[in-house]
Amino acid sequence: MNRYNLNAVPRIYNLKKLLKPNKVIAIFGPRRSGKTTLVKEYLKETPFRYRYDTGDNIAIHEVLGSAKLDALKEYIGDNELIVIDEAHLIPNIGINLKLMVDNIPNIRIIITGSSSFDLANQIGEPLVGRKFTYLLYPISFLELKPLMSGFDIHQVLEKVLVYGSYPEVMSKISKKARIQTLSEITNSYLFKDILIFEGLKNSATLLNLLRLIAFQIGAEVSHSELGNSLGIDKKTVARYLNLLEQTYIITPLHPYFTNQRKSVIKKNKYYFLDLGVRNTIIGNFNSVSQRNDLGALWENFLVIERLKKQAYKPLYANNYFWRTWEQNEIDWVEMRDGKLFGYEFKWSPKAKSKNKTAWLSTYLQEAVFEVINPSNFQDFVS
Repeated sequence: MNRYNLNAVPRIYNLKKLLKPNKVIAIFGPRRSGKTTLVKEYLKETPFRYRYDTGDNIAIHEVLGSAKLDALKEYIGDNELIVIDEAHLIPNIGINLKLMVDNIPNIRIIITGSSSFDLANQIGEPLVGRKFTYLLYPISFLELKPLMSGFDIHQVLEKVLVYGSYPEVMSKISKKARIQTLSEITNSYLFKDILIFEGLKNSATLLNLLRLIAFQIGAEVSHSELGNSLGIDKKTVARYLNLLEQTYIITPLHPYFTNQRKSVIKKNKYYFLDLGVRNTIIGNFNSVSQRNDLGALWENFLVIERLKKQAYKPLYANNYFWRTWEQNEIDWVEMRDGKLFGYEFKWSPKAKSKNKTAWLSTYLQEAVFEVINPSNFQDFVS
């Protein structure tokens, strides 16, 4: 496979498309997912005069936190584009961004943040109607496909199922180097925001919670059961799960129902944004041929890659899973274009669906159904 190029569609293309006068692009995403690299790649070819700063530069905090328009105008000078990496580190950044886009004609602004805790809270109200939010995932198959031959695709697939798709990890050649990089990403970066937030000092409970989630991919998650296992109440479980969502470690999937008597409606499923992180947490880097959790890996992979495709294409849909008290189940349901699209995920190309009839008979002409397996997954994700 050719060396991965962040300049490939759709990352740079989407950034260009969103960049508008007197608007802010807020790029969120997990740490080490390529936000800074994306911005710097774009700056190599931007037609605009620009100023680039990073939020850990204390020297700019006074002016960018001042709420003084004259000081902000002086900071911008004759630049047409302002880029602030790790903007959540700057106090009162939201109010100051509002002042800039409201009072300085044709200014364009890009900001990044690894956590949605502080940055989203700071820019939410001040920038209503003034911003575009762009979630940057680890590398997607949508981006990789143009660089791979048909033979490469299934080799890369097996690596992604085990090691995930962080740019740094994919660039490593040896198994040892991949595992070391994943350990650093997981322990040094992904937990950093959570432990800082609200003074959390002990990661043991969070790590144990993540382990429990890691072993329940594809299953509904009960807050009460998790709390009993961890010795905490269900409200604390819900809060911790929310923290893990906001730091882009896991993402929830909600149940779809129109008839509450036939559908299981109270529990969500959770998936990891990166399978390498999931496998690091449970300490399992066995190859695909040696795994007993291959069905869970395959389901998690397809869910996250579909979310990437929806974000980057874009493809507008509401996403759910479907499960009834009679144990009929559809792994992935999209509501789009006035129809329901049901997808069942099977690792074996020979596996048959036991749920197709129940799904189609329940929703009649409203629904479409397809089984996604390794022989046909490419259109689904890319």
